[in-house]
Amino acid sequence: MQSENRVFDDFVKFVNGAAGTFAGMAREGEQAVRDRAREFMGGLDFVSREEFDAVKQMAAAARDDADALKKRVDELEAALKAKGGASTPI
Repeated sequence: MQSENRVFDDFVKFVNGAAGTFAGMAREGEQAVRDRAREFMGGLDFVSREEFDAVKQMAAAARDDADALKKRVDELEAALKAKGGASTPI
């Protein structure tokens, strides 16, 4: 009876050791995949969120400036036309 328990105990230790080994392998594999993905993404030309937002704000400001300039040109053309001058469309 004692020898059967000893064999069973050894088997349980073996299984626990194997489970720990497999868990460690899974963690290492997951980390390797993450490293590869980070390496792949780093090689592409992605921008950070901060850079994207900054460019987006600059584009909105440029659009506002262009709209203001168009309005000013329209007003000047209307004033020139009211004075009898010729206006040439661009």
